[in-house]
Formats: sequence, C-alpha cells, structure tokens
Amino acid sequence: MKILVCISNVPDTTTKITFTNDNTQFNTAGVQFIVNPYDEIALSRAIELCEGGKGTVTVINVGESATEPTIRKALAIGADDAVRVNAVPRDAYFTAFQIAEYAKANDFNMILCGRESIDYNGSQVAAMIGEFLDIPSISIIKKLDFDGTTATIEREIEGGKEVVSVTGKFVASCAEGTAEAKIPNMRGIMSARTKPLTVVEAVAIEELGKVTKFETPAPRGAVKLIPAENAEELITLLHTEAKVI
Repeated sequence: MKILVCISNVPDTTTKITFTNDNTQFNTAGVQFIVNPYDEIALSRAIELCEGGKGTVTVINVGESATEPTIRKALAIGADDAVRVNAVPRDAYFTAFQIAEYAKANDFNMILCGRESIDYNGSQVAAMIGEFLDIPSISIIKKLDFDGTTATIEREIEGGKEVVSVTGKFVASCAEGTAEAKIPNMRGIMSARTKPLTVVEAVAIEELGKVTKFETPAPRGAVKLIPAENAEELITLLHTEAKVI
C-alpha cells in the first residue's frame, strides 16, 4: 500500500498577520511556520495504516525551499519519503493540479489531506485533486479504515453520521478524530535528516484567478455595557450603531 499525504506550510497559530506590497502579499518576516495541523492528522492516520510493514507514506508539499524544514518535520513524524514541488502555491487550483500531476506518475492507493489549511481555510484542494484524477473524493472525514482493497470511511452529517465504502483509489480530507497527531521523537528527528526528499519542478497551468488585495479585520471597538433593565436602549443601539437588527 502506498499513501500520498499532502502537507501545507502554514504560519503558527500565534502569528500576528500583516501584509506587504500594498496589501497584496503575506508578510513572512519573523514568522514561524509549521505543518498544517489538519495535515498532521492525515499524516498520523496514514502512518497508522502502514504500521507493521503494510505500506509506505510519502508526503508532498508545493512550495519553495523555505518549506523544507516543515517537510523534514513530517518525515520526523514518520513519513518514509517526501516530495517538494518547487513553486509558490499561488492558489488551491494550482496546488491541487501539481499534486495530481505527481500522483498520476506514481501509483498511490489513496491520497490524504487535511480538511483545510489554517491560513486560507479554503477546503478546496482535496476535491480538486479528485476531479483532476477522476477518482472519488470524500470530504471532512472522521474515521478511516482500510482492509487492503476497500476503505470504510465515516463522515459527520447533520443529526448523525454517514458511512462510505470505497474500492479503488480515492482522496479524503481528514478532520479531528481521524487520528491523534503524532509528536516526533528523537529517533524520528535524527532519521528525518537522511530520508529522501525529492524536488520536482512545477507543471505549467493557466492562472484562472488572482488575489488583488488582503484586508485585516477592523479593530474591536470599546464594549458598552447596558443595564438589564434598559432593554429599550439596547435595542436602539443595535439598530443605530451595531446595525445588526
């Protein structure tokens, strides 16, 4: 069994977000980057499925050389080898296409992603990979079992859960509950230095969209406390100032 796990290089959750070049680019100065937490869940489940010599796990990242420390962490967690597509991941469409092109040339039983990346929260890449490869894509899964030929997958739906059975190749985006994120140990950290990390060039694809500007949320205003007995004043403020009713 061969599993391909897609990983994103994202800012640490404590990062203060700022932009440069007239608010058209994320300012990376002084930012600590990490493996996207949802991708860590996908990676952990892939490692569990391959335990005991049942298969191998390859991680793939679309990014420039600055992402390699993040890739090495994924190797330290337990991936067998890694691939970096040498390009700026300009959007989900471009990223999914690059991953799909690599997957076409290599025989993977399944492709796992996180449900979303914590920087853009797009939840688009997994479905796009499935479309590019013409294979099933199952989104936001909570449980994944594989018996060698058939995957049994659980998803949460309103009022219950959905159980999906998939035979053949597929893509799935993993959410909390699919696995517990693994912490690399010293042996893993040391072995990650020598595990294969292959760099491939990106495949040209038409740019269909472009970010023209980023904006940060407006700063929070002062809090107004209205006595419980002044309901009329509260309603007036909600109308005139907050404009939410």
